[in-house]
Amino acid sequence: MEKRKYLLPFWGIVLGMLSVVFFDSCRGTMGEEPSPMSEEEVRLERAGRIDSSLWYALRYLDRMGWMTDSLRKWEAMQEELSAEAWVLVEDSTGLLISEKNADQRMYMASITKMMTCLLALENGKMGDSIEITEDVCITKDARVRRGERYLLGNLIREMMLQSDNDAAYALAKHIGGDTLTFYRMMNEKAAYLGMENTHFANPNGMPNDSNYSTAMDLLRLARYCMSDTTFAQIVGTAFMDIPLLDGRHMPCQNTNVLLEKYEGCIGIKTGFTRQAGNCLASAATRHGVTLYLILLKSKSRSSRFSESATLLDYGFQMMQECRKCAGD
Repeated sequence: MEKRKYLLPFWGIVLGMLSVVFFDSCRGTMGEEPSPMSEEEVRLERAGRIDSSLWYALRYLDRMGWMTDSLRKWEAMQEELSAEAWVLVEDSTGLLISEKNADQRMYMASITKMMTCLLALENGKMGDSIEITEDVCITKDARVRRGERYLLGNLIREMMLQSDNDAAYALAKHIGGDTLTFYRMMNEKAAYLGMENTHFANPNGMPNDSNYSTAMDLLRLARYCMSDTTFAQIVGTAFMDIPLLDGRHMPCQNTNVLLEKYEGCIGIKTGFTRQAGNCLASAATRHGVTLYLILLKSKSRSSRFSESATLLDYGFQMMQECRKCAGD
């Protein structure tokens, strides 16, 4: 009992200190000088912002045996997850809440398409007409067919909702002029974003030893992409009837089931190959708090969603504890 009386105040102090950082960042500080950074510089800085103080505090509490029963349960639960890598952060502060092998190079499957979508939005015109030509009909699971024509904006939506591999090739060819030029654009953008452990070798994430990234690099990409309102709107759409230019329509259900099954989910992208396993980039917002999670190589299609939901639940609970300690 004496130990418990000591532990709870100590835990409260740790979370209280962290909550000050968290809520000061959210609210801003009175009297601050305006930031000299441009809008793009702010976007780039925010995408890469990571604060490991909470994560290290939790590790210290664990080593000292000062974890509460509730937090110990959450920590034990994470050890049971099948995913080989993940990283979970609170967006406004970059507080690192949980991670496993976050800097380990891994295959990323269709999470690759976040970069393809970003470059198409930045370099294409939404009203451009794109034909699905024979040279981009490469995979068997694509829904687009040779000879079909789409507006660029609608083909982007079809690619992201359905995770269509041939649509990704069509967009790459249209934006880059040829696919090799587009791959160079992908890697130049990755370097610009500071994705130091990433290399792109195709636009869709199909098996390729030269197409790899890390959970931390993909987190940076996801946060940067989601600051584009059109990107965010696309990946936050659960269902859309995609029109073709010949008047037909293609019903598209988003492969990310968390959009309809997890409260506050706002995106982002699924991925699967045998090489990469089951992957998911996700984001969710509750009560003014936004969490980003990259989860790589989960054991099954269903586990990538259930494990992501478990980690997001943990993240929201941790942020709620910070809020309580701050007396907000």
